[in-house]
Amino acid sequence: MSETGFDPEEILSLIPENLSLDTLRGAGVLPLRREGDSLVLAVSSLETYGNAQLLSRSFEGKIRIEIADPALMNGLFDRLYTLRSRIASDDLEAIEGVLDLDTVAREDIQSDSVSAPVIRLVNSLLFEAVKERATDIHVEPFEDRCEIRFRVDGVLHEKLSLPKTHQAPLTTRIKVMARMDISERFSPQDGRIGISVGGRSVDIRVGSVPTRHGERLALRLLDKRQGLLTLDQLGMPEKSRAALEGMVSRPYGMILLTGPTGSGKTTTLYAILQKLARPEVNIITVEDPIEYDLPGVGQIQVNEKAGVTFASALRAILRQDPDIIMVGEMRDFETAHMGVQASLTGHLVLSTLHTNDAPSAVVRLADMGVESYLVAGSLLGVVAQRLVRRTCPSCSAEAEAPPPFRKAGIETVQRGTGCEQCLGTGYYGRFGLYELLVMDDSLREAVSKGASSSKIRELARERGFKTLWEAGLKRVRQGLTTPEELIRAVGEA
Repeated sequence: MSETGFDPEEILSLIPENLSLDTLRGAGVLPLRREGDSLVLAVSSLETYGNAQLLSRSFEGKIRIEIADPALMNGLFDRLYTLRSRIASDDLEAIEGVLDLDTVAREDIQSDSVSAPVIRLVNSLLFEAVKERATDIHVEPFEDRCEIRFRVDGVLHEKLSLPKTHQAPLTTRIKVMARMDISERFSPQDGRIGISVGGRSVDIRVGSVPTRHGERLALRLLDKRQGLLTLDQLGMPEKSRAALEGMVSRPYGMILLTGPTGSGKTTTLYAILQKLARPEVNIITVEDPIEYDLPGVGQIQVNEKAGVTFASALRAILRQDPDIIMVGEMRDFETAHMGVQASLTGHLVLSTLHTNDAPSAVVRLADMGVESYLVAGSLLGVVAQRLVRRTCPSCSAEAEAPPPFRKAGIETVQRGTGCEQCLGTGYYGRFGLYELLVMDDSLREAVSKGASSSKIRELARERGFKTLWEAGLKRVRQGLTTPEELIRAVGEA
């Protein structure tokens, strides 16, 4: 029997006030239901049978013990913690100024044993964020209130509005957990928090900046269980993936990924590096920040205060006998020039640029001061990408396509009507749209002569190049996303 056959509210009513969910979970015991004048206690195994006998004294009436599926009990505990994690109004009213709190390493936030209201509030926010698949939590102070928003599937949603008096203890608690200096309120700071939720390890990157009405916090949630994808899991079309795998198998040259912040460039880079990581290959990266640990890869964190910039780290990397180099971002001429030179001297170089499409990335390098003939000689290809929200499969319904899409031959589309699973948005999860520009002799010749991005695009289209908009139209036609989402992510054609 699944946990959906039980009423969590009823189970909570069976648990005495002197017993916490933490105690019951640790003991492997849970009250399931009343049968006549008996209370049925479930145990996860014979080993926990003795725990149930000890705890039975805390329950009233006759006790009957039965062995239940551990997966069933874990599911029920998750649902019970969800109920208990709801932010109670009395908790909010009880929050007062906090001067200091004990620092926390990787604490289990799925707990109902803490007593301080501010700790319960922060734990509830983190638990809700993980449960709702949020990638970011924004704590935003204003003149008379403090707003908390979650970013889910790339879009911000208002979650909670707190009185101004709650801002200081909330900010202090988060900064203490992130091991940041709580006495410094007028300079930007960075920190990290490690939490566990239902056995899942989640790392949180915290950044604070001073604003007129107090410190603004941004928390990036990195779920270690779901973070690293392989090239096969990116959802790239078969032809594009084969072309990309061909590029990354080359012994030297440069591959660029381009797109705005939050378009999934780092995820694609990590997928490529996982494919390339082998004992016989020396891979070194310089990143800002390092988001995930990559086995078998040497990763360098940018630290401008200590003089470790992309350029200085790249200069040092070249003395470490690397085979493959990943530079987090080409931000200036020095980094771009050294990256190009490294790709011409026997290294495979991976990096990112902020441009709107793949052809523009080629021209951007020239705009940064890199000679056109060097760009032409070093560049293997460019991948431009965007992340678009997937139509919720639970509430998807057929609808008439907007006029511009009917002109493209799309008569009907799929739209989510909004349900509990997608939090009423009509979308659940995201996938990538990819635009792949593979350099060949004719493109190299055009680039070396200083061709514009429109000319490069025109030549590439003669060789089967597909734009992001065309890739998105195909996904709309398949019912995987909506016209509005394509326009939001890519813009008008």
